[in-house]
Amino acid sequence: MSRFTGRSGPVRLGMVGGGSGAFIGGVHRIAARLDGRFDLVAGALSSTPERAAASGQEIGLAPDRTYHDFKTMAQREARLKDGIEAVAIVTPNHLHFPVAREFLKRGIHVICDKPLTATQAEARQMARAVEASDALFVLTHNYTGYPLVRQARAMIAAGELGQLRVVQVEYPQDWMADASALTSKQGEWRDDPARSGAGGATGDIGTHAFNLMRFVTGQAVTSLSADLQSFGPGRQLDDNAHVLLRLADGARGMLWCSQVAPGHENGLRLRVFGEKGGLDWSQENPNRLLHTPLGEPTRVLTRGGPGTDTAKFTRLPAGHPEGFLEAFANIYNAAADAIVARRGGGAVAADAPGLADGLEGMGFVAACIRSSQRNGAWVTL
Repeated sequence: MSRFTGRSGPVRLGMVGGGSGAFIGGVHRIAARLDGRFDLVAGALSSTPERAAASGQEIGLAPDRTYHDFKTMAQREARLKDGIEAVAIVTPNHLHFPVAREFLKRGIHVICDKPLTATQAEARQMARAVEASDALFVLTHNYTGYPLVRQARAMIAAGELGQLRVVQVEYPQDWMADASALTSKQGEWRDDPARSGAGGATGDIGTHAFNLMRFVTGQAVTSLSADLQSFGPGRQLDDNAHVLLRLADGARGMLWCSQVAPGHENGLRLRVFGEKGGLDWSQENPNRLLHTPLGEPTRVLTRGGPGTDTAKFTRLPAGHPEGFLEAFANIYNAAADAIVARRGGGAVAADAPGLADGLEGMGFVAACIRSSQRNGAWVTL
């Protein structure tokens, strides 16, 4: 039995984007339904009417709740007695703001894929739209949903590492190492500044690495020095970045993100070192967190195992691996908790990334570009 059984009824959910062949749309749908917290009842899954209809039929949406454009969907769903309470936005980056605006102004909660927007100007407009709405806004930096990421954050907040000194985060992939990647559905829009924004790998996966580092350490980045490259022939946006970081409390950091690193599939890894010890976590082996107290042997903490406080975020007993989809579902569950609380008139914020995280991510991308254009000069965020 799910640990969520017994709470108020499922949240009625809509989706914009995520039609046939879209990887991230399928991930959001699985995460939303994993614990029975959401019912997907409406969608504008493609901007092409034929594909929108076919995609809606494929996932079981009623024809009259399958829309050809998001504006019509927002207008009609807001009028329906049983209309959606929340919408998941899983479009290319340039549509995040215009889609979110239509739903926010009608009081419909927004669960948006990252990054926040394509441009900083749109990010500022998004901030105004969120602040003017009574609706919740959740940004799916899903790696913060891993139980042992939450464990690492708690340990650092409790002072188990002491004063932080060094933070290293990396996110290498290899799926864009070949030029043919730009002809795929996932790749072709990511190298288009009009749809992706000014950042390539920095916006796509660098923002994840940056957000993970911020979430776990709790420390802001005050300045950075970046070196961005576009190794793929004919590419308009970066596919590799090396970034040096200065953190608010004096720690120093390094961030590497790359989509042209053969042998790496989804190698997000975070290492944090303080005066009392260090932590090491890898997304490809997420059920283990290495903790090394200074001068002592390394301890292996496991999800749900001794010495951890992760029961709230886990579904299976220790030793039964959980991973990417479950972590994603934890973000959706946090959103559902907040939405259900709002049903009863409560003003509860979601225990998940939101507007502030998105604005910081956009600032990070912009600072990386400014620094790299100035030959790696240090710039403030």
